[in-house]
Amino acid sequence: MTSTVVEAETVSQDSPETVWWKGAVIYQIYPRSFQDSNGDGVGDLAGIIDRLDHVASLGVDGVWLSPFFTSPMADFGYDIADFTDVDPIFGTLADFDRLIAKAHGLGLKVIIDQIYSHSSDQHKWFEESRQSRDNPKADWYVWADANPDGTPPNNWQSVFGMGAWQWDARRAQYYLHNFLVEQPDLNLHHPDVQNAILDVTRFWLDRGVDGFRLDALNFGMHDTELRDNPVETVFKRPPTRPFDFQRHTRSMSHPDIVGFIERVAAVINERDGCFTVAEVGGPFPLEEMKAFTQGDERLNSAYNFDFLYLENLTAENIRSTQADWPNETAGEGWPSWAFSNHDAPRAISRWAGDCDLDHYAKLIALLLMSLRGNVFVYQGEELGLPQADVPYDRLVDPEAIVNWPETLGRDGARTPMPWRNDGNDLAGFSTVEPWLPMTEPHVDLAVSAQEENPNSVLNFYREAIALRRQCRALREGRIDILKTSKDLLAFTRREGAEAKICIFNLTDKSLELNIPFGEIFIQVGEHSKDGQLPAYSGFIAAL
Repeated sequence: MTSTVVEAETVSQDSPETVWWKGAVIYQIYPRSFQDSNGDGVGDLAGIIDRLDHVASLGVDGVWLSPFFTSPMADFGYDIADFTDVDPIFGTLADFDRLIAKAHGLGLKVIIDQIYSHSSDQHKWFEESRQSRDNPKADWYVWADANPDGTPPNNWQSVFGMGAWQWDARRAQYYLHNFLVEQPDLNLHHPDVQNAILDVTRFWLDRGVDGFRLDALNFGMHDTELRDNPVETVFKRPPTRPFDFQRHTRSMSHPDIVGFIERVAAVINERDGCFTVAEVGGPFPLEEMKAFTQGDERLNSAYNFDFLYLENLTAENIRSTQADWPNETAGEGWPSWAFSNHDAPRAISRWAGDCDLDHYAKLIALLLMSLRGNVFVYQGEELGLPQADVPYDRLVDPEAIVNWPETLGRDGARTPMPWRNDGNDLAGFSTVEPWLPMTEPHVDLAVSAQEENPNSVLNFYREAIALRRQCRALREGRIDILKTSKDLLAFTRREGAEAKICIFNLTDKSLELNIPFGEIFIQVGEHSKDGQLPAYSGFIAAL
């Protein structure tokens, strides 16, 4: 037996002191890989509509949709050619409106990506900007003269493994691209650019969205003096790209980004109940996360890559990240947590080691649902999907191709969602070979294969999410880390008179357990009666 759930006391989520997003569980959908409705091998908005009932059955509060905007797809949607339209491969604005209506009818909020730091080089703004140095949009992107010897203006490197400057003969200047050459950086220092971006925000609010995830937000502003980035001397992992050898204090993270965030938040906060969360990478993510979410005039939440690229999950990792958000400072923001997403290898493949994958998937699901903050669940995570093995000749991710084989890239986390285990190797995703291969291990873990199994990973996710929704202590209460042995993780969650204790053993050996607790509500692995907590086990109990 790997899991047990006991009904806990139910608390209304409509109490006046509770906002819907605080402690919410949000399901991330990567549209290209969720459901193909028209037989072209690529997922689309109509396919999402068809599968929203599955999402609602998990008990989550909302969905986050990765980009579906008009794009030449150099970076699979994160290179946007029109911020206010749907790419034909995904459908139409009418399809988006139907999606909003279906989601709201199921009680699901809809959050969409916004990319404010860059556009596609096929965006009409950039096409105008690159024509001359004196046109109306000449300064809407980051342009700079060459050095006297023709070399780029400084040493900045792009995330995807090349210099961050591209020569353009029309203007006889370089333009900045922190990502692909096809993704020129917008000049957010320019007030007209900010105003145009705010109009984009209003457009989607008018269509009924309930919030925004702001992609690569701290890349939005650069050092206007174009000074060199300093050399990086401390590495969290061995460097594999030129980007890794620099500390990116000049090419991103300009302090003026906070003023722009306040402008964005002012527009969004005109609509009741809207949620904003920033993705924050870079050299000092915690400081920026705190700055971006400080007080009531900025964003609601932020997350970084604490867990997304973590190679081993330990009790100390959890203690450290939770201690960063003690809620002891006036105006402190609210964190969000993700173990997997479309940019990182799936967590279960990074962390499980020799543990049974289904068992480990339940363990980290329970851990994620017990943390203080918002929770993001990436599509397929509720099935316990491991990282897919995509052969080199099927890779499409530009990062994976450039850095192969030193990095896994993102394709293995983006393969299609398996819906049916009925002997068809396309698993109900499409009727034709999809844009990325459907792998056999994923077919075996399809939704239909787990639906009727009470001990499946899928049904455990439903139980864990239900418990979190029912308990305000888990959903929005404070967290207090208990002093224990190094490998034992124990903390309490409290809200008012309600209290829970969460205890986990993330190691491959049994640990001594001498902490008092009451009735167990949900557990992974059997709790031993002899004062020992078995390997890879955990539970949430009354305190």
